[in-house]
Amino acid sequence: MIEYMEERTKVVIYARVSTSAQDYTRQITELRKYAKKQNFEIVKEFSEKISGGKKVEERTAIKEMLDFVKFNKVDKVLIYECSRLSRRQLDFLSIIEQLTEQGVSLFILQNGLETLLPDGKPNPIANLCFGIIAEFNTLEKNLIRARMSSGYEHHRASGGRVGRKEGYRKSEEEYRRNYEREIALLQKGNTLKDVKSITGTSINTLRKLREKYVWLT
Repeated sequence: MIEYMEERTKVVIYARVSTSAQDYTRQITELRKYAKKQNFEIVKEFSEKISGGKKVEERTAIKEMLDFVKFNKVDKVLIYECSRLSRRQLDFLSIIEQLTEQGVSLFILQNGLETLLPDGKPNPIANLCFGIIAEFNTLEKNLIRARMSSGYEHHRASGGRVGRKEGYRKSEEEYRRNYEREIALLQKGNTLKDVKSITGTSINTLRKLREKYVWLT
């Protein structure tokens, strides 16, 4: 008699923290524990240190995760809690929609919500909750910004200084040396967009460099 082994559920793990000073190890550890308990097969893990308020297009790991899910056999995406996915309401709901269209369920460990039912159909209760959670994530993001702005204004009103400490000046020579490659590329006629893709330097910085140095050639 031939025995057939039941195929294990294939999952990917995604974890995110907002700053380089934070650590996503706990998220990954908890998600691994859950996967092991459920006898899931972890086929890939993705993690990054970037604000959840950034657009998906600006987040390397989330884009890689979505591409991996699109072109590989994956049943579920595991995340620790909703805001790890995104704090932008439209992006949050768009990612869920994209996964659902591909038949991939999103599972949130913190509250046990899952986007798809066992039969593969959308979970109406979870989707309702996600809509509400997305609203709260957006509200929280706006409140954080408001608190930061209020603290900034209060600091200035109290006579505090903002920006670099007084007396700090990066020498012209040091500044130019730090951006030597960018300046050289700009002087060769490359566009701001091309130089950004090569060096990773922001468009605003490149624009300042072009205005300051390119005319010297």
